[in-house]
Amino acid sequence: MSSPHSAVPTAVSVPSPSAPVAATAPASAGSSPAGSSAAAPTVAELMDFVRDAARDENLIASLPLDPEGRTWIRLDGPGGSEAWLIGWPPGTGTGWHDHADSFGAFTTASGALKEHSLAVRLPTDGWKTLELTEGVDRSRVLATGQGRAFGQNHVHEVLNESTDTHAVSVHAYYPPLPRIRRFSRTGAVLRLEQTERPEDWQ
Repeated sequence: MSSPHSAVPTAVSVPSPSAPVAATAPASAGSSPAGSSAAAPTVAELMDFVRDAARDENLIASLPLDPEGRTWIRLDGPGGSEAWLIGWPPGTGTGWHDHADSFGAFTTASGALKEHSLAVRLPTDGWKTLELTEGVDRSRVLATGQGRAFGQNHVHEVLNESTDTHAVSVHAYYPPLPRIRRFSRTGAVLRLEQTERPEDWQ
């Protein structure tokens, strides 16, 4: 996924190969209590946050859904993490990407999402094309209430494969995303297409 940054309500942007549709939200949506601890969160804390947010019916209902483009709301994640509530129209996805040095977690709040990922650590820099070996592909379906955590440099794509049902999910990353690398894939060949930084999606 993934990453969409500013006080709400306002239009915000989330990095996406197919431009998503900006949404607005009540200022309290997903907010942490004032004066909450700014200690760096753990992966488990990010997972707890996205699960709790995904069960918040009022928060989920506050996200306007668009039939063609993804919509999103920026949330206040724990310990200064970057968090997003994202709506996925049928047939939409992120394309292959990673999250650089950020670890994170996400949970499906409604509908179902499919994640394709690579069980391999890619070089961080200095390459344009890689040939993947057999056995590195992983796929999982995350139905409503299901989620997963991931470490740094996690390469994946997330899709709503439904032909008629929106999906909604909650994502959190720490540290806030320093960059996103986007890839294209043809068979076993993975190609680095572009590197996005926060200024590209703010």
